[in-house]
Amino acid sequence: MTPSIMSPASDALYVWLVIIALAACTVITRAGFLLLGDNVPLPEGVRRALRYAPAAALVAVIVPDLLPWSAGAGPVFDWRAVSALVAIAVMMVTRNTIAMIAAGMAALWLLRWLLG
Repeated sequence: MTPSIMSPASDALYVWLVIIALAACTVITRAGFLLLGDNVPLPEGVRRALRYAPAAALVAVIVPDLLPWSAGAGPVFDWRAVSALVAIAVMMVTRNTIAMIAAGMAALWLLRWLLG
């Protein structure tokens, strides 16, 4: 590692300035929608696209857990994917969240018990 050109005091100042700048950027971008509200209307295309944001975020969180990737080989099969399909089927038939969770967990436990 090469030694810093700046003195330790200016290093600390630099770190604090970066922290403050990043915090300001975070507050501005997150509070912008709250402060501007309806004063800046979003185009209809953006509004339509934003309706899919929660579903896209949920898929981005769940799919990597259902199909874990191994380096260089692609997705690895896991019984969680099959139990998720069972849970989806139960949800489509019953429209009951508790039944979906129970069926998915029961399917996962049963598949792991029967097939290892």
